Amino acid sequence: MERKKVLIVSQEMDPYLVLSEIGNVVKKIVPYVHDNGLEVRVLMPRFGVINERRNRLHEVVRLSGINIIINDEDHPLIIKVASLPGARIQIYFLDNDDFFKRKMVFRDEEGKYFDDNIDRMLFFSRGVIETVRKFGWAPDIIHCHGWMSSLIPLFTKTTYLKDPIFSDTKTIFSVYGVEFEEKLNDIFLEKVKISEDIPDEAIEQLSGLDYSSLIKSAITYSDAVVWAMPNLDQREELESFSESKDTLEIEKDIDIAPLYLEYYNKLLGL
Repeated sequence: MERKKVLIVSQEMDPYLVLSEIGNVVKKIVPYVHDNGLEVRVLMPRFGVINERRNRLHEVVRLSGINIIINDEDHPLIIKVASLPGARIQIYFLDNDDFFKRKMVFRDEEGKYFDDNIDRMLFFSRGVIETVRKFGWAPDIIHCHGWMSSLIPLFTKTTYLKDPIFSDTKTIFSVYGVEFEEKLNDIFLEKVKISEDIPDEAIEQLSGLDYSSLIKSAITYSDAVVWAMPNLDQREELESFSESKDTLEIEKDIDIAPLYLEYYNKLLGL
């Protein structure tokens, strides 16, 4: 029987980049799930701090060549790949010189939040979707980790809903702690509306122009939600958006990998 497909989308993953607990969680999940019956692929940004030589990244020419339009400008999407050490799992990196060449991640050397972080998020989110379409690899589950992936549930449930690659996909969003406190630029709302399929209420939900708005949108358009950190400060504010969702609660000091595998199997009806 063909294995079910799980796409992990994350802004970080050990050993390539660890900024928070997200990077450690993804590293624990991926090889375990892949070794226990599911086919797993990972997509993440190729931030400039990721050492290509040390991590043996190389470009996948057959996948590169897509252009993502941001601010009415074409930005070439370059796909690179590496094999996860000790596992037969491909980690794909989405790259672009305009957005990811700098040797910092989300802030400059003085701690200032990059003005174009919203463009980088849009490029990454749409790049993930276009890369999966080019794979011709229909994921049964897309599991999103981190705010950089927070628009993917919205896009797959609106603009790309009728695409056969995503028509049967279940999306999961993991909620971690607050990752930034800055306000997003007003033009962000205009940029998000990439097609007429995105409803006005989705734009309205994002109008708070902050981290919470992104997470509320991600929860609203996901099929399932993982509360990835115990005692999450924002839990009460966000919980109402997950009332109709299938949820997974992560408790402290447990072996998370088998728990995630069991959860995926449950959502897949296995």
